Amino acid sequence: MKDNGADPYDLKQQENVLGESRMMIPDCHKRLEAALADLKSTLAELEETTGPEVEDAKKTVADVEKQFPTEDA
Repeated sequence: MKDNGADPYDLKQQENVLGESRMMIPDCHKRLEAALADLKSTLAELEETTGPEVEDAKKTVADVEKQFPTEDA
């Protein structure tokens, strides 16, 4: 946008959006880690249970751990 000579107001708005997005990423990552830990603890309680929901939860844990390796993974 800068190279194309965009309106300074539009540039400032886009910079604000970028800044807000950068602040949201760490918070979203923390929430994802908390949700993953919660799901793992629930699965640990249900370790003898089988069913499509349990299998989906295990797959979700594996998929998330591939994307965001955690310390306990």
